[in-house]
Amino acid sequence: MEVRVLGCSGGIGGLDVRTTSLLVDDDILIDCGTGAGVLDVPALMAIDHVFLTHAHLDHIAYLPFIIDTVGDYRSRPLTVHAAPETLRIIRSHIFNWLIWPDFSAIPDRAHPLMRFNELRIGEWADIDGRRITALPALHAVPAVGYQIRSETGASLVFSGDTTVCDAQIEAINAINDLRALIIETAFPNMQHDLALAARHLCPQMLFSVLDRLIVSPEIYVTHLKPAQAAEITAELAAYSGRLKPQILRNDQVFTL
Repeated sequence: MEVRVLGCSGGIGGLDVRTTSLLVDDDILIDCGTGAGVLDVPALMAIDHVFLTHAHLDHIAYLPFIIDTVGDYRSRPLTVHAAPETLRIIRSHIFNWLIWPDFSAIPDRAHPLMRFNELRIGEWADIDGRRITALPALHAVPAVGYQIRSETGASLVFSGDTTVCDAQIEAINAINDLRALIIETAFPNMQHDLALAARHLCPQMLFSVLDRLIVSPEIYVTHLKPAQAAEITAELAAYSGRLKPQILRNDQVFTL
């Protein structure tokens, strides 16, 4: 199984700065930010499943465009997996016929171009031997992270957007086959109060998470705000703990 980083920034700016989306093999997206825009139409047609961490625009922005572009090419609906609260938000505020058509009712509800699947914390979807499990997260809106586990028994965890979350740390520590942890750090330390208010992480907060991990994955940091990326990177380099954080990059590939 391969996980390719399509976008991993907290903002946009040209081809190199694009928001969160991960491609699992060729048929699964984890979040659907502007990073998904690098895929051409044949690649978009191959997407059968989208897993959303939460309903903020930087994580869902391209979902309406994808289903509008490829729906008529497909013989089966695109399945969108998310927590019940997230699905309620996007159905009420995006696919509501005002912002965008409700593709779960096109051409009709018996034969939709898109369908929704509720995935609560601790539940998983098994897709051809690949298991994707919803993990706890703590953000400004209802949110989850995901464990992505391959058929060969290796896992990657994506934290989603979160502040320090005791339940997520506990869940991560229970994953014995964890190879990599992709975890957000959106703000520099000087914006610690803003990170707390927005329920994101800054480097000091990330370090407190890493210090509590008993597993030993590679650590990759995502969701840096572009204006503060250099400052955050310098602060991350000062960490003296056991697990050394690296900056996640566009087009990085994880093989599990």
